[in-house]
Amino acid sequence: MALKIRLTRQGAKKRPFYRVVVAEASSPRDGRYIERLGLYNPMLPKDSDQRVILDADRIQYWISKGAKATDRVASLIAAAGFGEKIVRNNPEKAKPKAKAQERLREQTEAKKAAEEAAAEAAAAPAEEAPVEEAPAEAPAEEAPAEEVAAETAETEEKAEG
Repeated sequence: MALKIRLTRQGAKKRPFYRVVVAEASSPRDGRYIERLGLYNPMLPKDSDQRVILDADRIQYWISKGAKATDRVASLIAAAGFGEKIVRNNPEKAKPKAKAQERLREQTEAKKAAEEAAAEAAAAPAEEAPVEEAPAEAPAEEAPAEEVAAETAETEEKAEG
């Protein structure tokens, strides 16, 4: 039988408070418990004495019997000065997922390509001799009026036929 020291939710809707209890790990969150060890009221200010009320002797007793505190209860116990805070480090959790890694890879590739293009553009004018400006192209002459008239006549004949 695995024992947990955990919170059970009490109170009204949007006005919760929690009991710190010892319960079997397989029992429901708000279900049957073995013993009540304290209270936790998150609605009170952090500096209030009534925010966390714990029975240290009973907590130590149940821990000696093999009960494991949940993360939240362990932090409450540590804050009250009855135990040590458990420091957890899961570097896998902090890693970006597959899609985020793909986006980062695309961004770095685009940045490298832009830097290479900028480097090439900066190096190109220094190596090549300055290019003389080409004269502006003369505007295209308009087609003579006779050709335009012939073309319109052809299109009119096709439309009639």
